[in-house]
Amino acid sequence: MFEDKTLQCKDCGADFVFTAGEQEFYAEKGFVNEPQRCKGCRDAKKSAARNKETFIATCADCGGEAKIPFNPRDDRPVYCSECFAKQRA
Repeated sequence: MFEDKTLQCKDCGADFVFTAGEQEFYAEKGFVNEPQRCKGCRDAKKSAARNKETFIATCADCGGEAKIPFNPRDDRPVYCSECFAKQRA
């Protein structure tokens, strides 16, 4: 039913193979779009997303350390993960 297909990476322009097995996996998961990046560029993008800069702030509720993905402002409270979850509940 599926055949290997050669695609071109939108980031680096290299050709890569979208295998029949990968196509079957995509179909099982309900994915309708083909991959747009080769494995190397996908891995690089994932790695860059994981290595985002984090900032340390003091939790406005418990006073503990809060690691956050944005630079805190003095006019807004910042919460640690546990206190943030309590605030949302």
